[in-house]
Amino acid sequence: MLRRHLFAAAPIVVAALSGGCSRDSAPAAQGSAPPPLPSAAPSGQAAVCASGGGSVGDAATAAFFPRVVGGYCLDPNGETRVFGKGGKYTMDQVCTDCFDGECEVYRRYGLERVVHLRYVDGAGSPGSVEVYLSAFATPEGAYGMFTKRVVADGDPAEGTPRALAAGGAAAVGTGRGYVWKGGYLAELQYANEDDTPAKMKATSDRLLPALAQDLGAKLPGAAALPPAAARLPEGDRIPMGIAYATRDLLGVDGAGPGAVGYYKAGDKRWRSAVAVRDDADQAKDVWKSFSKLRGASEEKGLGEAAVRVVLGDKEGPRLEWLVARAGKQVVAVGDEEHALRGASPAEREKVCLSRDEKVARLKALLK
Repeated sequence: MLRRHLFAAAPIVVAALSGGCSRDSAPAAQGSAPPPLPSAAPSGQAAVCASGGGSVGDAATAAFFPRVVGGYCLDPNGETRVFGKGGKYTMDQVCTDCFDGECEVYRRYGLERVVHLRYVDGAGSPGSVEVYLSAFATPEGAYGMFTKRVVADGDPAEGTPRALAAGGAAAVGTGRGYVWKGGYLAELQYANEDDTPAKMKATSDRLLPALAQDLGAKLPGAAALPPAAARLPEGDRIPMGIAYATRDLLGVDGAGPGAVGYYKAGDKRWRSAVAVRDDADQAKDVWKSFSKLRGASEEKGLGEAAVRVVLGDKEGPRLEWLVARAGKQVVAVGDEEHALRGASPAEREKVCLSRDEKVARLKALLK
């Protein structure tokens, strides 16, 4: 499931929340797929929201959710399913019932708790919005899972959900939406078996941003990006082009957490990476993880210490990175893997930054 794409183009059959979570999910177009929809039959009916909608059966998060939004309301007949801390269901059950093969991915980012509930259409159509609110041990873990959903292992230059001003970071697309803030990640899924693709897009474009913004305003915690992500340059960055690793930055053992940005200017493609630590000694440990790599060579005149390293696995292209340390941060600029797969030497020269260009961008990061 990890390499499935995000934002399905076709309508999805939505089901009653009381039926539990299915292991089936729809194919999609970018990023990794969110949790699957429940498996029972839809139960939309007119006037279902006449009494103002249902309520959230979880005291810890009840204040986060609006009862009514965009003509939809909390399902009066639905169950609030809580997995993990203080919940009726265990984390093992969220793995088997909802997240299927992706459960270990969530756990790797520090998942501690999941609240699952449903909004239904007050006009009586079978339309609904499933909401999965996941709580993580740290804000960095929650943000990392957000970027995993948006970028995953794909190339953001080929299309991502559009950015939305909600919470700390948010993204929406046809049928799907994501909101991150503090230690929380909310995942939204709209579906209606009666919709044409055009109507599904129109309704989700109206409904999901409104719900995302409401949730983003009410979720607790800081909206500021983790320091490493905040340090990434904005200029030339591809929209939604940030991935946050909670360990092994750039796939280097022992490098720890950090942020990677995806960039494009004309034909040129590159990535920048930043790790920020509490003090210089910790930053030195990060830098040592890179400097000890096989083939690493010292670079002069960049920060307090710098090396050139070549990354990449046996099946992929060789990726040249310049890595430097200054104070409590480690920064790097390197080749874009997606642009180099199958590229000839001439094509490589066209899309890669030259050494001088990498040095210039690295110096700018060090300021």
